[in-house]
Amino acid sequence: MVAKLTKGFWAKVARIILRNRILILCLITLVTVALAFQWTNMRFSSSEANLLPDDHPMNIQYDAFLQKFGEEGNIVALAIKDDRFKEVDKFNSWSILSKKLDAFPEVDYVVSIENLRELVMDRENNKFVLNSFIKEDPETNKEVDSLLGHLYNELPFYEGLLYNKETGTVRTLVYLDKDIVNTSVRKVFILNDFTNLINEFEEETGLDVRISGMPYIRTLNSQNIIDEIGVFIAAALLVTSLIFFFFFRSIRATFISMCVVIIGVMWAFGFLGLLQYEITVLTALIPPLIIVIGIPNCIFLINKYQQEVKKHGNQGLALQRVISKIGNATLMTNVTTACGFATFIITDSKLLTEFGIVASINIIGIFILSLLIIPIIYSFMYPPKTKHLRHLNKKWIDGFVSWMEHIVREKRITVYVVSLVALILSIIGIYQIDISGSLIEDMSKNTQFYKDIKFFDREFNGVMPIEIVVDTEKEKGVLKPATLKRINELQNFIEETPELSKPLSVVNLVKYSKQAFYNGIPKYYQLPTSQENTFIMDVAKNSKGNENLLENFVDSTGQVLRITTFIKDVKTERMEAIEQSLLQEIAKTFPEERYSAYVTGKALLFLKGTKYLVKNLVLSLSLAIGLIGLFMAYLFRSFRMIAISLIPNILPLVITAGVMGFAGVPIKPSTILVFSIAFGISVDDTIHFLAKYRQELTANHWRIQKSVYAALRETGVSMFYTSIVLFFGFSVFMISSFGGTVALGALVSATLLFAMLANLILLPSLLLSLERSIANKQVLKKPQIDILTEEEYPKKDISLE
Repeated sequence: MVAKLTKGFWAKVARIILRNRILILCLITLVTVALAFQWTNMRFSSSEANLLPDDHPMNIQYDAFLQKFGEEGNIVALAIKDDRFKEVDKFNSWSILSKKLDAFPEVDYVVSIENLRELVMDRENNKFVLNSFIKEDPETNKEVDSLLGHLYNELPFYEGLLYNKETGTVRTLVYLDKDIVNTSVRKVFILNDFTNLINEFEEETGLDVRISGMPYIRTLNSQNIIDEIGVFIAAALLVTSLIFFFFFRSIRATFISMCVVIIGVMWAFGFLGLLQYEITVLTALIPPLIIVIGIPNCIFLINKYQQEVKKHGNQGLALQRVISKIGNATLMTNVTTACGFATFIITDSKLLTEFGIVASINIIGIFILSLLIIPIIYSFMYPPKTKHLRHLNKKWIDGFVSWMEHIVREKRITVYVVSLVALILSIIGIYQIDISGSLIEDMSKNTQFYKDIKFFDREFNGVMPIEIVVDTEKEKGVLKPATLKRINELQNFIEETPELSKPLSVVNLVKYSKQAFYNGIPKYYQLPTSQENTFIMDVAKNSKGNENLLENFVDSTGQVLRITTFIKDVKTERMEAIEQSLLQEIAKTFPEERYSAYVTGKALLFLKGTKYLVKNLVLSLSLAIGLIGLFMAYLFRSFRMIAISLIPNILPLVITAGVMGFAGVPIKPSTILVFSIAFGISVDDTIHFLAKYRQELTANHWRIQKSVYAALRETGVSMFYTSIVLFFGFSVFMISSFGGTVALGALVSATLLFAMLANLILLPSLLLSLERSIANKQVLKKPQIDILTEEEYPKKDISLE
């Protein structure tokens, strides 16, 4: 009953499409134009990806920190490591650069040697004052040496902040306006005014300026994403069109297919704008994904049209059968692919949820476009002539199919042994997989800004901020001697951790005040005694020059303090160990019964987000397998068929995971996508093969072997074609400068290749070995949906245009 209703439904759909061709084309045009108007709402992400759900404890703590102290990642650091910096003209040019930067409205303030303030004791007025470190611009190299010597040897407050005493590297810190850090204004400023100013300085002085800091890294990283979108789309179109033309040898078929996927790309951008989602490193992959996934739709539809024309020469009947017979099969394969992407929606991660929603919507969209446009366009054209179909009998394809049939017929035990060995080795490899929670893991290693990150790791122990927040639970409790002593103990522990930079907090200023009280003698850079502590408030009231830098480390009530440090780019295991040691030291230094303390910052947030996604990977993949299993159950009403269909699709995922372990490819947000995407796509071949196998069983009076070999011969070519398109289509992501995108492309391509072999060799072998009971006609239940007809795939002696 269901099969009859479904078959009648698709016949009716075919009539509606072919009788309303002009209207449908007009509707597609209107929808495309409407979505094109939504492009103005597209915006690129201005902040790092937050992989955690909003109600996660780490997010709650981070939001509380931002409300108390504002945006933490607003520093852009400039550094020079060059002996020529001591030359007076170079030194003065560096000072001029700082003044120019400070003049921009996007800059809150600049901390540099040029505007450095020295804390001194005004004994006449019994107070501390901040004097300019550079009273007059030096005129000789000797004066520059004197200034730098004074800075390095007598001002330890600035060590690790503005200079590295051991290497002679000097640094300028540019604090951007916190209100623009997560907006497009930051991007415009960094890419235009800031970059131009630095380039002018380098040309004038010949010095190499190293630049880093989260605003700068985020800007250049997002710009790379923008630049790569066009490259991906162009590469995907080029690769898929060349492969398509190689298979079909038809310019018009290739052109029609390219038009379909280009409109699909336009829809993808339109939906991003309509839903007002930001373009991130993930959503930027959707347009080329639509091209790669859309081309197989075109292959099946055009393939069927050419077969029908070859068979009876009636163009109208051919177009009707394209829709009524291929439409249902193509819908199901696209639904399974969409399900693979849609599983990301349940992760509670905004980044992956948006990716899953847009990808699944557009996969169904490209199916609709293919089903409508291809038959309609061909209806306005002359049918292909015999000469267009004659030359595509490919001997090598016949040889490939014969080889597969030979393997299944003669080497079935070998197939099982190889599969079992691959499974065992893959399980061993899985236990070697690492998890990467690094913010810069996926960034291009060849870019200058990545090399600069490594430079700052060496010179100043990193650029990724880690924040420690302590609530003394008493107003003005921060400046109490006991609290200051505890802060100092914690900072000493941080300084002993080689991967962490010198911490900065109110304690640094208090130490500096004691040094100033004792006439600037460096050895007195330490916490004051209880008697000396009375001068702290005087320092706070009179330290006007650098107040913007230091007032951020204590809230307005004097109750909550902030300790800022930076961490190098380290492996996830080491970062977790550092976090645990910090938490233990904090718990020991600031007992829970008297203080409230926590650790936060973008680096830790990203690490926790990655760990969270890994935990959800099993859930999302299990959901995908469950959904597709239910889909198989509805189609075939056979538990045995469900098991047989899932094994050849799960095994490639396990093999890929094992390859990741042996190859040292870590689990991270980008590679997590591989499994659900590949599973949703690879199961399409299984549906085609099993559907054809069921039809052959009916035609061959339930003879299993004959049905399996017939299905293998007839579906093998089409499965091979589409797998090759998908393999090379996903391979275009390997041209990316992002390590994660490269890994995604390589792993999905490899998984789909494994899946093709599993579906063409392991699946037929399993059918021959495990489904003996299906020979009983009474046990076999007819599929609930008439998926494919007996002519669904071309016989090997039928050509394609």
